[in-house]
Amino acid sequence: MTAGTAPAAGPVAARLSFLDRFLAVWILLAMAVGLGLGRLVPGLGDTLAGVSVTGVSLPIAFGLLVMMYPVLAKVRYDRLDAVTRDRRLLILSLVLNWIAGPAVMFALAWIFLPDLPEYRTGLIIVGLARCIAMVVIWNDLACGDREAAAVLVALNSVFQVLAFSALGWFYLSVLPGLLGLETTGLDVPVWEIARSVLVFLGIPLVAGFLTRRLGEKAKGRTWYETKLIPRIGPFALWGLLFTIVVLFALQGKAITSQPLDVARIALPLLVYFAVMWAGSMALGKAAGLGHPRATTLAFTAAGNNFELAIAVAVATFGATSGQALAGVVGPLIEVPVLIGLVHVALAARRHFPDATAATGPAEVQGTSRA
Repeated sequence: MTAGTAPAAGPVAARLSFLDRFLAVWILLAMAVGLGLGRLVPGLGDTLAGVSVTGVSLPIAFGLLVMMYPVLAKVRYDRLDAVTRDRRLLILSLVLNWIAGPAVMFALAWIFLPDLPEYRTGLIIVGLARCIAMVVIWNDLACGDREAAAVLVALNSVFQVLAFSALGWFYLSVLPGLLGLETTGLDVPVWEIARSVLVFLGIPLVAGFLTRRLGEKAKGRTWYETKLIPRIGPFALWGLLFTIVVLFALQGKAITSQPLDVARIALPLLVYFAVMWAGSMALGKAAGLGHPRATTLAFTAAGNNFELAIAVAVATFGATSGQALAGVVGPLIEVPVLIGLVHVALAARRHFPDATAATGPAEVQGTSRA
């Protein structure tokens, strides 16, 4: 099933597997398991954090690669030129991700955390790290445009390498100084950012492209999309659940031992996700993008690269710093909020001219959507 299409008849739930039907439940359970393991198993977080190569966590990298590979293998790369010709989409994405997103997070961080400089700085860093990984899952679940997601994620990656350090300097040192506020320094090597992009996007993107190219060449598109994709598709969900468990196990003790601080950090994040997603979706509709591309625009604008944000905070301020905790709280809030927004995006289809019959989130998972 391609992006933006849906079956015409029959109750959705009746056609779903047990795993698909309770997706939100499995995600919440994965979060709980991760938090529980991180809290109850002594030294687990340190052990997981220690399994790394040149600063890249191998467990997280493994989970993200398994999660992203099936989705990127589904992308029809011969259609990417149609996306790159859509200047409305590209311009809106750049404005939302690299002007609106960081500015909104900067404002919310100062509004909600004026007395907590470490958490405030951590949130600003989160706002600068635009999503290049988990967004492909949320977009696919919400019937977004896969090809558009691949292009926008690649675009975010390029700008992340080029602009992250400069924007960090602007939002932490220049702009606060101009406004008479407290300033903070941030020195992030470009290679650290490029490494994150290469690992978390480059590897699964190349693997997905080669899989489709070689698979179609050997067996044809029909076999590829009706036989191979259904076999590898479910691994995206397993990779997602594994990644969530590892992320929360890494910082389970920090999160559960400081509940009030977590609540303070969570509030501006909730506002951020709601404002960015709803504003981007409305802007996409007003620009006439249609539901699939408006959905892609919304999720790519609302998501953040917490892996990079946490890595930057830890490298600059230390693993036990408030900045690192703010980055860790990010996925705690993002995961349930964005899975909820998947349902909102699907319900919003009826408000778009290109809308078809309604569907549910599992209709677009790897187990049922090709």
